[in-house]
Formats: sequence, C-alpha cells, structure tokens
Amino acid sequence: MCVQDADQGAQGMENLDNRIKSWPLHCELLHTQMHNCEEGSPLKSPSDRLESICEDTVIADKKQNTMNFVPCLRSGEWSDIGGRPHMEDTHICIGDLAKKFGFDVLGEEAVSFYGVFDGHGGKSAAQFVRDHLLRIIVEDANFPLELEKVVTRSFLETDAALAKTCSLESSHSSGTTALTAIIFGRSLLIANAGDCRAVLSRHGMTIEMSKDHRPFCSKERRRIESLGGFIDDGYLNGQLGVTRALGDWHLEGLKEISERGGPLIAEPELKLITLTKEDEFLIIGSDGIWDVFTNQNAVDFARRRLQEHNDVKLCSREIVEEAIKRGSTDNLTAVMVCFHSDPPPAVVVERPRVRRSISAEGLQNLKSLLEG
Repeated sequence: MCVQDADQGAQGMENLDNRIKSWPLHCELLHTQMHNCEEGSPLKSPSDRLESICEDTVIADKKQNTMNFVPCLRSGEWSDIGGRPHMEDTHICIGDLAKKFGFDVLGEEAVSFYGVFDGHGGKSAAQFVRDHLLRIIVEDANFPLELEKVVTRSFLETDAALAKTCSLESSHSSGTTALTAIIFGRSLLIANAGDCRAVLSRHGMTIEMSKDHRPFCSKERRRIESLGGFIDDGYLNGQLGVTRALGDWHLEGLKEISERGGPLIAEPELKLITLTKEDEFLIIGSDGIWDVFTNQNAVDFARRRLQEHNDVKLCSREIVEEAIKRGSTDNLTAVMVCFHSDPPPAVVVERPRVRRSISAEGLQNLKSLLEG
C-alpha cells in the first residue's frame, strides 16, 4: 500500500518550494556541520517532485550462481495509523532511480532506494524529507560512485533545508527519524538517524543493519553530554525520545547553528555490506513494528509467510497486522525487499551424530538373552 497521504498538501507545499528554490542548500548551517561539502543545487519546484512514491517492480531477472550472485529485487510495503489519532509515518520505494530520474549509471546494475520516515510533532517534517532527500542524493555530483559520502552529506543538506522551511513556516516545526536503504548491484547501504530499524535475513538468521538512536544508548549518551546535553527520565534534554533526527529546529537547546552543534544531530550511521546468495530479504520498519517484534522474530515470521505465498507486499501487510494484534499502539510501517524470485528455502537443522557403543559385558549379556 503506497502512502495514502503522499500527494496531500501539494498546494500547501507549492508556495514553500517556490521560496526554497531561491536559496542554495549549502547554507551557513550546513557549512558549520560539514566543511567538505561541494556546491549543492537548489530544491526543485513541485512540478519536479516525485510523481510516485512506491513502485513494485522486479529489477533484475538474471542468472544467479554462487560465484556471481545478482540480486533479483522485489519490494512491498504497508502502513497503518495504528492506535494514534494522526498518521505521521511515511515511506518511499523506488526500484530504478536511473529510469525515474533519467541519469546514466556505470554498468547494467540498477540503483534502488527505499526509506521509512517516522515523524513526531506533526507529519510535515517526515513528508519533507521523503520528498527531498532522494532528489538531493541523486543530484550530488558523486552519486552513485561515492555512496557513503553522498548519503551522509544529503542527510545534512536535507536537515539544513528543513531548518530554512521552519523559519519560513511555523507549521513545519516538527521532526522525523529516517532510515534509508540503497541497493547498487550487490552493495547494500543502510543509513539511519533515529529509531526506525532494518534487519537482514541471511539463510534465516538475523543480521542487524542498524542501531536505534535512543537516550539509553551509552555511546549516544556520551556524545550528548560532551555537547552540553543531558538525559532526563529517558528523554534527550527532557524533550525527545530519540537522539538523532531531522528537523526539530523549533525545540530549544537541541540543535545549534555552530561548528560544535547541539546534542540532537541529523548525521546518519551507515552500514555497507555486499549481498550474497545467502541473503534472502530486508525488513525496514518504524519503531511501532519493533515495539512488539524482536529482530529474529520478525525474520522468522516473514520467512514463514513468504514460504506460504511468496507475495512480498502481502507479507509486509501481515507484519503490520500482526504488530497490531500484539498490541502495538503506534503508527506502523513495514517495507520489505526480497533478493530472490523464489521463496526462502526451508532451513534444515543438522542434528549432531552420536556414536553409540556397547561394552563387552553388555554384549555378553545380550548374547545370553538371545540364546536363552
């Protein structure tokens, strides 16, 4: 199910975009956060905005073997408002960026992009990041050959652009977490800022692809305290339940336009891996999913469903519906990407072989019984 609100508010954003495109993305704020950024390009007008947020397509149907694995991508997604009065989650699934944006890629590999954005304090920040982050990535001069640098720079550029819109429109004062996945050939790059989560199924075993950025994380706590922030009752500066997010410029003391910056940052943590034939699928979910699923439980659940019907979109829906049955009260979004056209194979558990022997005395007793 594509995001139902993907095209809502287009008229409201039109005036905002017209103002945004008159200033460069590399504003003073971005220079203080990342000194080595190249010159950026202004945001596009609504006529250049993504026409479709979700595209379910098979990207590659190529011969697969152990020596030269080529992912055959299939994606599906589902969202639900859950027990909340408003829907603040949104997501994006684009199977072939070259076809969508009309750029040339070296080789024949398609570049695919998937993302989940979990808003807080309103949905405007999540929608803004969904609509602009990908275009900023694609328009970077070093895309797609330097993915890690490009993605990190683009997260910061999008946050800077969001800061500008907040100063222009108070109604855009909100924040969002963001987790994106880019697949280029056999490379999978996860970028995470916040508490959305991505897990990979490798022959039925869970590979953790992201870490939640929450105040109880010791690494995050040390970073926050070194910048003058604090944790109060499990909240960053007593205000926010995550330690990394885009937006939230309206919250006092969390972000600063300075070289030092504030305790809340938009810089994503990255994880880059090379996909192998053992890799079956990726699950990206907003925190409402992970409130009631462990990582391994989600992989096991998804494998069983794919083995039953091999429908990745239906599987995404079943994950969301199962989360609601288990008592999740948050907004819920699940995006799945399968790397094979066939369903996951059954996992055969090899039992250890136990050598059994009988003593000479036991053998004699057995012989006596048989002869008797």
